[in-house]
Amino acid sequence: MTLFSLTGPFRVRASTIAIARFHGQTQGGSRFYPDRQVIQNPESWFVKVVSTLFVNSHSLDACLNYLCEKLTPLIAFEVIKRFNNPKVGFKFLEFSRLSLNVNHCYPTYNLLMRSLCQMGHHDLVNIVFDYMGSDGHLPDSKLLGFLVTWMAQASDFDMVKKLLAEVQGKEVRINSFVYNNLLSVLVKQNQVHEAIYLFKEYLVMQSPPDTWTFNILIRGLCRVGGVDRALEFFKDMESFGCLPDVVTYNTLINGLCKANEVQRGCELFKEIQSRSDCSPDIVTYTSIISGFCKSGKMKEASNLFEEMMRSGIQPNVITFNVLIDGFGKIGNIAEAEAMYRKMGYFDCSADVVTFTSLIDGYCRAGQVNHGLKFWNVMKTRNVSPTVYTYAVLINALCKENRLNEARDFLEQIKNSSIIPKPFMYNPVIDGFCKAGNVDEGNVILKEMEEKRCDPDKVTFTILIIGHCVKGRMFEAINIFNRMLATRCAPDNITVNSLISCLLKAGMPNEAYRIRKMALEDRNLGLSSFEKAIPLRTNTNIPVAV
Repeated sequence: MTLFSLTGPFRVRASTIAIARFHGQTQGGSRFYPDRQVIQNPESWFVKVVSTLFVNSHSLDACLNYLCEKLTPLIAFEVIKRFNNPKVGFKFLEFSRLSLNVNHCYPTYNLLMRSLCQMGHHDLVNIVFDYMGSDGHLPDSKLLGFLVTWMAQASDFDMVKKLLAEVQGKEVRINSFVYNNLLSVLVKQNQVHEAIYLFKEYLVMQSPPDTWTFNILIRGLCRVGGVDRALEFFKDMESFGCLPDVVTYNTLINGLCKANEVQRGCELFKEIQSRSDCSPDIVTYTSIISGFCKSGKMKEASNLFEEMMRSGIQPNVITFNVLIDGFGKIGNIAEAEAMYRKMGYFDCSADVVTFTSLIDGYCRAGQVNHGLKFWNVMKTRNVSPTVYTYAVLINALCKENRLNEARDFLEQIKNSSIIPKPFMYNPVIDGFCKAGNVDEGNVILKEMEEKRCDPDKVTFTILIIGHCVKGRMFEAINIFNRMLATRCAPDNITVNSLISCLLKAGMPNEAYRIRKMALEDRNLGLSSFEKAIPLRTNTNIPVAV
């Protein structure tokens, strides 16, 4: 008879002597009676017996009547604790509730749900929580806070809602620290709207929100581009008795500047300057300076930088980086380098962002050799380049038709720990294809794949057109087929260019087949490719040569 197939009256009544004999056997001996320790502590001995019998389910049938008489909620708690295995404890809970009619105590549910959470059995927690309610128990504030936090981290937001709904209107409360943690987890997982829903529907009734609560929600909204809604929460803070702090202002100002709303960011900046309870810090100034730099307003950025220093706030490496990048992008490389030299006066060490911005500035100004000098300075200072540092130099070298030098940088990537991106390889492949060296383009494609860098739509299109220009039409078709096989969706440029080349090469049947493949495969994202337009033999599509 198996553990969960017990129905009807039990056939055998176990005697105390039989239990004692079983205890002796499980302890490795053959003693008929329990030892002195067991006699002196019968409850402890009974816990051992029940635990052992449950694990050895084939022996349980002979003892069920005895269990029904002796198993109390407190003993059941000790049994589950003794298992030290929440999954086995869950099975015993189910069995004892259904077969032995045990109404378990709160400590059992508290122990079991915490253990199940820590072992990752979140689906079983849901069931145990329902059993707990059936036995007339509600979680206390500590257990509720624990469960809410664990379920949020496991992304089980349905269970979070269930927990909060169950205690709504009751005396159970979770403190602001717990639900701020919950909101923070949701925001980090980009579940911002879920966080707002929980805040409005449940959490605001649990305990009054604090400033940090609003900071979390404002940060989340700014992160997903909802700056206007974040400002609404900002305006609502006072009605909850909360005052914005410098973090609140910094988050909003940064969000506005990233959304190209620098003027509105400046208005908030003036507001924080007028307050007596908080004042702008380095983050506030750097956010506004960054907004000006992105808008190309370098005069305003420089003025604010000077104002910041006059107010006694020291710039940091991020402040210098945004200014260097801003000057570089407008071609004022002299000011960018002046900022670089100024870093030393403030004990700021140039990092990879600093050097990448300087290299990019010089390359934009057509001074690639100066950019290479900063590359060497960076290497001598043991500052490791990123994919973007490589990409800036490679792209600049290709524009100057210095393909072999760009190729050398790709060779360096082969022997580095850099995880490359297609935009690093595409300019070099394009350069060689336009120079007529399509074979080198194929070699670079192979190197990409060896580095586990999947070619993108641009890579395939460059190679398709390159092979077409060389008259290698079948190779171009093979690359197109390979593109489809890797589920890399071609766009109209890819398809139209290949069709145009095939028609010019006198291959209308192949051109028709390519067009048909593109139209029939709905997963290729060719929504703009009109089905109603018939294939024309004189398509006027420009082809790169």
